[in-house]
Amino acid sequence: MGGDHGPSVVVPAALSVIKERPTLKLILVGDYDVLVAELRKHGADVGPNILIHHASQRVEMDELPSVALRTKKDSSMRVAINLVQDGTADACVSAGNTGALMATARFVLKTLPGIDRPAIISTLPTMKGHTRVLDLGANVDSSADVLLQFAVMGSVLTQAVDNIAMPTVGLLNIGEEEMKGNERVKEASRLLAASPINYVGYVEGDDIFKGTVDVVVCDGFVGNVALKTTEGVAKMIAHFMREAFSKNIFTKCVALIASPILTVIKNRIDPRRYNGASFVGLNGIVIKSHGSADIFAFANAINEAVHEVNKAVPDKISQQLERLLIKQAG
Repeated sequence: MGGDHGPSVVVPAALSVIKERPTLKLILVGDYDVLVAELRKHGADVGPNILIHHASQRVEMDELPSVALRTKKDSSMRVAINLVQDGTADACVSAGNTGALMATARFVLKTLPGIDRPAIISTLPTMKGHTRVLDLGANVDSSADVLLQFAVMGSVLTQAVDNIAMPTVGLLNIGEEEMKGNERVKEASRLLAASPINYVGYVEGDDIFKGTVDVVVCDGFVGNVALKTTEGVAKMIAHFMREAFSKNIFTKCVALIASPILTVIKNRIDPRRYNGASFVGLNGIVIKSHGSADIFAFANAINEAVHEVNKAVPDKISQQLERLLIKQAG
């Protein structure tokens, strides 16, 4: 029921994914009457693949996480996460309030053994394909030990979902040289170098889009600033291109001729294709869709959840952490 568009996006997105994955079962959580009406608007109804679980409340996008956690125990968000906790569902996908979703998921599902804090990981396009970056805002201040945990989680998820045997992991820093960075980053680098993951050293901001590594690790403060900067630059470039191509009749003709190439570029960097950030480190799978996601974007968030379920990502993270703890104890 959350996000900027609510059921008007979630329901048709769910139907589009079911069409591609006929064996998948999705549970729509929210106001029963509203969801049934939206299904019928699209020529569908409750059936073996689409179920509805009623929830009488919803968390507003500007609501404080603490208030939502305390007073919205029958919200669509809380009920959906409860369904994961009791095994009715394998994953939860939501476009709702990020802070409330993280607080609720952490309270209900708890963190995996060996994980101090869950992180938000998402995919960004690069010159070579894509890379995964974490943390993107769940933890604004993270210790070296926590950064190591982020690296392990990001490596395992990338290995499982992207089918990369030994994902390369880089630590985001202000330079590649060993003497650069604050003491926390330097200590994290030492821990990463001694861990079993494929750590290649420091990376800088431009390395994210060069595709230098498969996983970029940073704290949530740095990661969120990097993410929002990326979104801002993308909007600025799109604005400049529209402005340039609409300047006069000549530039409009050039735009028409170049439209096939522009379409290819647009598709490669389209943020909707990478929608669906994972809350890694929880004892369950929770995927956060962008609040303004359209049908195409929300469908991609659902597909991200399917991939993580099929690859049993939380179990694999637990196994890798156990191996790491054994190595450190030895």
